[in-house]
Amino acid sequence: LDYQGFLARALEAEWRGRQQRGIDLRLRMARFPWLKTLEQFDFDCQPSLDRTVMRELAGLSFVGRAENVVLLGPPGVGKTHLAIALGIKAVDAGSSVLFLTLETLMSRLIRARQENRLERMLQQLTYPRLLILDELGYLPLSREEASLFFRLLVRRYERGSLIVTSNKGFADWGDVFNDPVLATAILDRLLHHATTLNIKGESYRLREKK
Repeated sequence: LDYQGFLARALEAEWRGRQQRGIDLRLRMARFPWLKTLEQFDFDCQPSLDRTVMRELAGLSFVGRAENVVLLGPPGVGKTHLAIALGIKAVDAGSSVLFLTLETLMSRLIRARQENRLERMLQQLTYPRLLILDELGYLPLSREEASLFFRLLVRRYERGSLIVTSNKGFADWGDVFNDPVLATAILDRLLHHATTLNIKGESYRLREKK
């Protein structure tokens, strides 16, 4: 190679290295429980899932517009897999992502309130461009927890994207949040700019067991 060609190769290698280090750092900060991709998802086993909508979501335009995604369905149908796969797509595209179960989120917010640092915690949770909240509905929330969830939702409204997975239909969210009025206010903001996917199918884990 001449000098110019060598310099171009060296700069390309440096750029790719920095890009990969950035991806690795964002993956660590995302706190995914495991890594799953859309290519690994068995769409044939979940015919109720609209592949066209999933391809559109994989383009990540919803993140750019600070819109939300809600994945509904019984346990084991792949909601968490899809949420993580979209999160990994966002990481690869350069976005900051954070994955939390709802139980972990509530523990953090309750502890922060007890230690008089709730505002700082809410600000930290507003920072990621994509926040993934897994397992909403598996355990009912107290009034205090529901109020804290609402405050977080208001902070992120039209500023950052949410992916929420839940085993409960929207009609049951009043029971989840122990307050039908508050649940309505939560759904109003969550669904204002949102794509909802209702997955109806058999659990992957039960199918493998059979």
